[in-house]
Amino acid sequence: MPGENLCSLCREPAVVRLVEPERRLCAAHFIDDVEARVLAAMTRERMVSPGDRVAVGLSGGKDSTALLLLLHRFLPALNASLVAVTVDEGIAGYREGTSAAARDLTSELGVEHSIVTFADLFGDDLDRLLVGREAQGCTVCGVLRRRALAEAVKQVGVTKLATGHNLDDEAQSALMNVLRGDLSRLLQDTSTGQPGHFIPRIKPLAVLSEKEIVTYLLLRGYFRDLPECPYASTALRSEVRTMLAGLEHRHPGTMLRLMQFREGVRQSARSAEPKGSPGSCRICGELSTGEVCQACRLLERDKSPRSSAGGRR
Repeated sequence: MPGENLCSLCREPAVVRLVEPERRLCAAHFIDDVEARVLAAMTRERMVSPGDRVAVGLSGGKDSTALLLLLHRFLPALNASLVAVTVDEGIAGYREGTSAAARDLTSELGVEHSIVTFADLFGDDLDRLLVGREAQGCTVCGVLRRRALAEAVKQVGVTKLATGHNLDDEAQSALMNVLRGDLSRLLQDTSTGQPGHFIPRIKPLAVLSEKEIVTYLLLRGYFRDLPECPYASTALRSEVRTMLAGLEHRHPGTMLRLMQFREGVRQSARSAEPKGSPGSCRICGELSTGEVCQACRLLERDKSPRSSAGGRR
């Protein structure tokens, strides 16, 4: 009957309405739908192989929580093992709660959990590293956090790193790269890794929107209302997120079409990609497009007389 809000599959009361394809789903069928789409993406893109040891970058927030739950469910059947790694940047009033959530979840699931800190890796907490340049919070944190994750996975010895990037995140990144005119980042694909520098990275949640992930966690009883990072409002991403959310609300499917556009650009550009390997940072030895990598520049290691080829770990 017109106006009915019933599941398209079983006629029970629906909890969500999805598009492409159009359907309404009850709680049980929505959970099944989410899990089926993630597993299908993992299978289609060959994200995990038998014998893999997969690290989940577990912040304790909603996306990484959903990712750990899903991989904990799927990996045994794929003959792969799981470990969680958490980066503690040292953000007062924020990271304490998310780190506690990460510890609680890994303890409940019985998943091995390793924590690394900015203080140990870079000599100070993020809050102190940002004194006098707070407006650059997200930029500095993003660069150092990627480096910290790379160090963390080296310590636990894994073959893949899974991150909780969802459809919203990926669409925002694509649009930000377009707005910045950054073609190299628009084309960048880390799924294959770079031998000697970083392991392949996989994004099983890229087929799910942020709203779908929140709904999934609510229905499974794992949603925790945690604070937002205090530096988030300083980033271009914050403005892009608001803009894209409005477009998605008025024109459903906008984010998915943006991702399809990015994939089309990547496929068109692959045949024209320059051959050869990227260079290495002269200070720390990590992958870099210039003589000194972003992390070493932010930490001002290039200005320190104590800097060496091995860097300061």
